[in-house]
Amino acid sequence: MKASKILAFCIVTVLILAALSGCVPGDGKNSEAEPAGFFWGIWHGWIAPISLICSIFNKDIGIYEIHNNGFWYDLGYYMAIISGFGGIALSRRKGKVCSKGSD
Repeated sequence: MKASKILAFCIVTVLILAALSGCVPGDGKNSEAEPAGFFWGIWHGWIAPISLICSIFNKDIGIYEIHNNGFWYDLGYYMAIISGFGGIALSRRKGKVCSKGSD
């Protein structure tokens, strides 16, 4: 029973990664006429690790959309990067602080 759960988890993970790779930067959805905005910046920041892996296999894919509207895209992108990767550090359990000399 445990092996079937692991297999199901692997299949679901691959399907989710395949679905997410459809929205990576450089996929042709954004152009100079319709640049990526704030919300696309957030999305591209969240999936930056997946975009990095996809860029190994396809040189047209990047982790940052070159057709963007400037400040707002950058703001969304960096907010997502900081919240996604900074959140890992915030969720760590803090150890107990031992104070010497307190009896």
